[in-house]
Amino acid sequence: MAAQKRLEFGGHALVWAGDWSPAGARAAISGAARAGYDYVEVALLDPWSVDTAMTKDLLAEYGVRAHASLGLSFETDVTSTNPAVVAKGDELLRKATDVLHALGGTELCGVLYSALGKYPGPASKESRANSVSAMQRLGDYAADKGITVSLEVVNRYETNIMNTGLEGLAFLDEVNRSNVLLHLDTYHMNIEEDGMEKSVLAAGDRLGFVHIGESHRGYLGTGNVDFDTFFAALKKIKYQGPITFESFSSAVVDKALSNALCVWRNLWSDSDDLASTALKFMKERI
Repeated sequence: MAAQKRLEFGGHALVWAGDWSPAGARAAISGAARAGYDYVEVALLDPWSVDTAMTKDLLAEYGVRAHASLGLSFETDVTSTNPAVVAKGDELLRKATDVLHALGGTELCGVLYSALGKYPGPASKESRANSVSAMQRLGDYAADKGITVSLEVVNRYETNIMNTGLEGLAFLDEVNRSNVLLHLDTYHMNIEEDGMEKSVLAAGDRLGFVHIGESHRGYLGTGNVDFDTFFAALKKIKYQGPITFESFSSAVVDKALSNALCVWRNLWSDSDDLASTALKFMKERI
C-alpha cells in the first residue's frame, strides 16, 4: 500500500545543482532546507550513479525528505516496438524505484511512460499498448515498496502519448492500478489545456503530484501562467500531495535534461532567492 498523502512543498534539485555529486547533492538538499521546503525532488535520469548512503546522510543532516522524477530517453522508450528497448526502459524504471525506496521516498513522478522528446508522428496502437503495459509493470513493482507512481502530462513536443489532463486520465483508466496517478505541471498545462481548472477538477483524488513552473521557467508570477485559477482548483478538490517548484536556467545545468528541455536562457542566477520567493508565492495561494 502507498503511504497516506499530505500537502507538502518541494524544490526540484536543478534549482540548486546540476549533478548529484557529493557537492551537488549537498547544494540541493541544503538549499531546499534553507528555503523551507519539505523535500527535494531528485532527478533520477541515471539512478545507478546515485550514492544512496551519502544522500540519506545529507537528507538526515538537513531534515529534508526526497521524492524523485525522471524522463525516459529514446534508448529506454517503453513505447518502442523493439522489445530490447522496452526491456532497458523497464530496467531503468525499476532501478529508479529501488533508489527512491532506499532514500525513504514514496513518490516517483515524471515522463515514465515514453521518451521525453519530440516524436515524428502520433503514437501507434502498439506503442500506446506497450506504454500501458510498462506502467502496469511499474505500478506493481512500486506498490510492493509503498511507492506512488504519478505520470506527468507534458506538451506535444515532449511526448505523443498524453498532452492534456483528460488524456492522462483516459490513459490511467487503461493502466488500472490504484497507485498509478496523474501528475500535472502548470508549465505544460499553459501550453496545452483550455484553462487551468478543468483537468484539476476532473482528476480529483487521482491527482498524485503537481509541478509548479512559470511559462518561461523562471520566477513565478512573471510569465503567463494563470496560477490563481490553478491553485483555486487545487483547493476545490482538497488536494493532498506533493507540490514541487520547478525552474530551469542555463545558470545551473544538467546537460542531458537541459538539452532535452531546451533550457538555453539564463532566467535567474540566485537559487536561494528564486526558491524562497517561489515557496512564499505558492503558500499564499493554497
